[in-house]
Amino acid sequence: MPTAPQTTDELYQALRENDRRPYGRTRTVTAEELVDAAEQFADPVALVHALLELQEAYTYGSEPRKSPVVFARLLTLFDEQPDVFDERLRHMLFWRFKWVANALRALPEIPLASLRQWLTEMRDRYEKAGLGLQPYYGQAYLLAAHVGEDTALAYELWAGRTRTRLSDCEACEICERALHHLAAGDDERSLRVWEPVLAGKESCQEEPARSVSHALLPLLRTGRTDRARELHLAGYRGCRRNPSMSGEVGRHLEFCALTGNEARGLELLAENRSLFDEVHSPLDQLDFLTGVEVLLQRVESLGHGELPAAGHAGRTWTVAGLRAEVRGRADDLAARFDARNGTTAHTDRRRARLDRAPLLDALELTLRPRTLDDVTPAAPVAAPAARTAPEVPEPLPELVLRARALEEQGHPDAQACWARLRSLVTARDYTHPDDPAVGPLVRLRADLLAEEAGRAGEQDEFAVAAGLYEEAAGLYDDAGEPAHAVLARACALVAAAEAPAPDSDGPEAKAAALTAAHASLVRLHEEAPDLTPYQEARLLRLRATALGLRLQASGSEGHVAPVLAEVDQLHAFATRHDIGGQISGARLLRASTYALSGDLPAAVTEVDALLDRLKAHGPAWHLPRTLGLRGRLHLGLQDARAAHADLTEGLRLAAGWPADAVGTARLHGDLAETCMHLGRPEEALRHLTRCAELDLRHGNRTDAFCAYGNAAQLSLDLGRVEDCIALLDSLLAEPDVAAGELDDRLVAQLRLTRARALHAGEDLKAATVEFAALAAESAGWDDDPGSHAMIAAETAVLLGESGEFGRAREAADQALAAHARAPRYEQLSGCLRELARLQAQQQGPAGLAGALAFLADAGRVADEAHEAGYRTRGRSLETALAYEHGRVNAYAGAYEDALAALEKALALLGEPGPERDRAEEWAEEWAECVRLAGAVEGIYLERPVPALARLDAAVARLTALGHPEETEPLTSLAARLRDED
Repeated sequence: MPTAPQTTDELYQALRENDRRPYGRTRTVTAEELVDAAEQFADPVALVHALLELQEAYTYGSEPRKSPVVFARLLTLFDEQPDVFDERLRHMLFWRFKWVANALRALPEIPLASLRQWLTEMRDRYEKAGLGLQPYYGQAYLLAAHVGEDTALAYELWAGRTRTRLSDCEACEICERALHHLAAGDDERSLRVWEPVLAGKESCQEEPARSVSHALLPLLRTGRTDRARELHLAGYRGCRRNPSMSGEVGRHLEFCALTGNEARGLELLAENRSLFDEVHSPLDQLDFLTGVEVLLQRVESLGHGELPAAGHAGRTWTVAGLRAEVRGRADDLAARFDARNGTTAHTDRRRARLDRAPLLDALELTLRPRTLDDVTPAAPVAAPAARTAPEVPEPLPELVLRARALEEQGHPDAQACWARLRSLVTARDYTHPDDPAVGPLVRLRADLLAEEAGRAGEQDEFAVAAGLYEEAAGLYDDAGEPAHAVLARACALVAAAEAPAPDSDGPEAKAAALTAAHASLVRLHEEAPDLTPYQEARLLRLRATALGLRLQASGSEGHVAPVLAEVDQLHAFATRHDIGGQISGARLLRASTYALSGDLPAAVTEVDALLDRLKAHGPAWHLPRTLGLRGRLHLGLQDARAAHADLTEGLRLAAGWPADAVGTARLHGDLAETCMHLGRPEEALRHLTRCAELDLRHGNRTDAFCAYGNAAQLSLDLGRVEDCIALLDSLLAEPDVAAGELDDRLVAQLRLTRARALHAGEDLKAATVEFAALAAESAGWDDDPGSHAMIAAETAVLLGESGEFGRAREAADQALAAHARAPRYEQLSGCLRELARLQAQQQGPAGLAGALAFLADAGRVADEAHEAGYRTRGRSLETALAYEHGRVNAYAGAYEDALAALEKALALLGEPGPERDRAEEWAEEWAECVRLAGAVEGIYLERPVPALARLDAAVARLTALGHPEETEPLTSLAARLRDED
């Protein structure tokens, strides 16, 4: 707290601000300081409010040892100065007797007799105050259940009583009744009792998150796996990183362990690492640690005990090491509770959880399903199921020769051979064979460098690739292999031309670099020593590739013919020497050139001929990529069904080869786009996530995060809000994201999508925090003020929804300032109008001035758009503004102004008609404007006759145009006006 409050007004303001903070150390420390400040005022009411805030901070900050101490001060104040407590404060005081009972129960050092004595105190106080005893019997039942006594009588004494104003909320009581049946082994009955909470009909601060965590396993045991998955996603978000709900987090970890989602469990454990140090409630600790141990025990039993795990701060943990630590702590806690209670209940319950067998082998919980192998450092990627891994010869000379032969063919299995050779050559005890067929070690090192350069180029690391190729060329020279050195230098030329220059001027500079590279390639070719046919074909392919890349960069029609000339030369040479891979490559280049020039039918014809050849003569591994190209061509020709067939077949054939060698990720990405054209978004979502995960496994992290970002946006568009949030939480927790190694704008886009998903999921507080952070960061994006304008505008709307119109005004001003540099007319106008509506709706006449100020800004944006010649897709900005003036004035009670604005909106809209674009949408907007004008005129201005004339004319017009649905609200309003008249 920067400065202590100097007046009680400042104290109350500080208390309100602290109430908006999340529970945790910051809120608790501030509450302690506010109690110190309140003690300086001669105002016992202010002190009571400060003490109540402090007790709440301790209770929900998982500090049960301190909560009863604060309550004792409150109780003393009540006994000494009962008049200080008005009805509301008195209610809060008696409510919190239950908080103290819960706190004492959570502390094993408090004797059982003291717990019973406190309940007696509660009963006596309630009886003296004339309050119903149902809350007391509820606490008596909870104590019996905690101790492990027979709860039948205690349950009936509580559950059979009529609820009072001091009873726990409906949601909390539902949870306790359901847990009673769950303890008796009746899953079905417990789920029936829980349904109002699980369905969202009853809720409170801790519900439904608490109930969800307990209901997950009963849902699985009764076969409701989809429901369990759905509730896990939503429920976990409601309790993560929350010290007072650490037990709930532990049950989500247990759920992951029992459904084949151990990797997700470790991910969630890492996200909640702070709970090891922030949970000061022994009972919550026991619950949390037991859930952690269930997860770690499962991971270790699967042979992954050496995996890293997130545990107590201050040291590095493995799964096995953390499990041993957690087991010791949890066993000690259970023993302490049992010693206090005189039973074995907590040890028995803990053992039952640890002894549970997995309920499912695999349940896909998120859009990013991963196994323990995926999170194992340097874990090898499993070979596709449709094809066994290639046999790698063990004798070293045979392995080297096979790798080189496969490399000449462009065969995907060369990867495995080079990987094996790399591990052998880098070993300390490596001895190079003295074999003339293999050649010297320097030649093999050159081969490995060239292969590494090729992989770098595939990941668009062109500068790295160019450097590696140059290094390989030098080694080839040293090895007496000048022809191979020429090829390596040729590859370096193309890679260097593809690498973006620091001060390049976009496509023109790249086209110029590729022109120069092609000229250098021609000279290299002319000056090259004796080349084998394979080597000469490679050089010809590189020449054609350079010109193809130039065409792609420039889009110039004049660059088409040179590419086709080089391709013809390559094709003729490869055909003459029967080099199948290069024949295929030439035809692919030709088809791509036709496509780039806009002649898609010619490209399809070329690909059709190539597919016929590949099916007859091979190479078979070219089929997936070729089918992928034809699929993209069909998509360009608006034939999504044919595209889907090609891409699906390409994906089927790709299963027989290493994914990165045949472009499996690209096939999934193209299929996702095709599925969207076919109106199959769920299928598109599956392909997007598979594309992303393949890119991630093969090191293409930027492509992977882009694909995952698209998947997140699509899941949000589909209404799968929790899927979207869970996916983005997983991505944003990746080490390179947390370390700031990924492109900051890409990360910002992921966070923006997450913030929108939080808003859609009605987590307004979390969404506003994220939007505000993004708005602050994007303010420094001098190269992209338009994005800042939109982020600031969306932030303003969220602040408006929360009723914080002062902060909303500041954010809107930021948006307007950025908009002046990079206009976003339609989007910014919409945000300003929404802010005006929110302020008038929430504040009525008191908010009219602020609302009209927002509309004035929207009016200036509309004027700017008009001057710039900007045209909207639907109704004009002026029309939308007039309509909003009508709504805002109506909310504020300025009905004459509201009617005048709506009349203007109707005039600007014009009557609907069949000749209008978007006739259905237009009719709907016009009908709503008529309805609101009729309500203002007929109800609030009490002029039913002109209002009815307006409504009847509109109904007749819409009926004649064939829009019966749009007439329903109008006829309903007309009927109401006639009844009232």
